[in-house]
Parts: sequence; C-alpha cells; structure tokens
Amino acid sequence: MKKDSTGPRPRFFTPNEVSSHNTASDIWVSFLGHVYDLTKLVEEHSGDVLLKPIIDVAGLDISHWFDSRTHDVRHYIDPVTHCLLPYTPHGRFIHIAPPYPSSDFANDFGIPWWKDEKYRIGVLSKKVRFIRILNVLTLQDQVIEVCSEENMHEILDRYLKYNQHAASYTWKYNGEVLDMEKTLEENEIKDDDTDFDRLKMRDDSYLQSVMLYYNDDLTEA
Repeated sequence: MKKDSTGPRPRFFTPNEVSSHNTASDIWVSFLGHVYDLTKLVEEHSGDVLLKPIIDVAGLDISHWFDSRTHDVRHYIDPVTHCLLPYTPHGRFIHIAPPYPSSDFANDFGIPWWKDEKYRIGVLSKKVRFIRILNVLTLQDQVIEVCSEENMHEILDRYLKYNQHAASYTWKYNGEVLDMEKTLEENEIKDDDTDFDRLKMRDDSYLQSVMLYYNDDLTEA
C-alpha cells in the first residue's frame, strides 16, 4: 500500500465499529465514506429538539442525507413555494435553516457539522474481511474483523486486546514472513468471501490463517 505523502494515514473503521456507538452519549455516524463522532455536537446542543433526527440514526450510515458531489445536504424544489430547500424527510436537524424566515434560527454557527472536520475521525472501510490469527506458542486461535485497507501493523493494533505482546511475534502466512507495511491482499492473503458466498459455506470454518511465532523477547508491548 502506498503511503500518503500529504499527511498521516487515516484510521479505518468497520460498519460494526460504527454501529456500536449508538447512543446519545456516544454517537457515531458514517456518510460519504467517512466516520464522524458527533458526541460533542450532541453535548453542545443538549435538549434541542433538532437533535432528534441525528440521535435516531446513531451508529448508522446516513450517506442518503447528502449529495455526493457537493458533500452538502440534499435539496429539493418545494412544490408550493418553488424554493430550493434542504431535503430532511426525518425532520429538520442541527444547522439546517427553517423553510421560512425565523428569528429563532441563529446562523452564526460557522461551519455546519457535516462539513466540520473536527468531527471526522476516520474512513469507513469499503470492504471488511475476517482473518484467523493463530499463536503457535499458546495455540490461542482468534478470528477478528479487519478493514481490507489496513496494513499488517494496523491489524496488529486490532489484535493487541487479545495479546498485548503481539509485536514481539513474527507474523507469517504459508511459512513466509509478512511485510507489516502491506495489506493482507498485498501479502497475497486471498479474500475468499466471494467464493464462500457462491458456495454458501460457513467462511469462519475455512478462513485464511496468519501464524504468530514467538521471538523470545517481551520488550515490545
């Protein structure tokens, strides 16, 4: 995987990770390929009725709210006024102006939340996959969900909650040491999901396995 010379690599998230943040006190959403943590936004506007449409979609993908070309809220022509208005079928939400002039609407908030990068925390994976990781020392066998875009270092980070010394192991596949800067695919670890779907197989029984070999050095954690 080529490194982005313009800045640090983004963090990738699976849809399952986004969906686990589904309450008003811990609210993530995804849209147009990115993941947003709106917890602070909800805190700042606590008690505002305009939060309801946002809280109702906590943990979900809301790309259908936005125009993929402009990254702005979708609009429509009002059949009565013939004005161009934001399309909010689930109700008006924070930073959306009312359809008619109102003294109650403060438009001095600056950047609307859906364009404010302070809420953006990463990228939504375009393709997730499961991988089996087998520790040949302890025989611990763990299946984890990863993002296809992640390199092996990032997959190692996901695995640390199962083995805090995972960096002190050599990671191999088919007897070959893996390049930790590359993705699973770049390390020639095939994604068999398409075949599993076609054959209607339980893919967790036939997953590709990465083997961990102990280096006899626990200085890395």
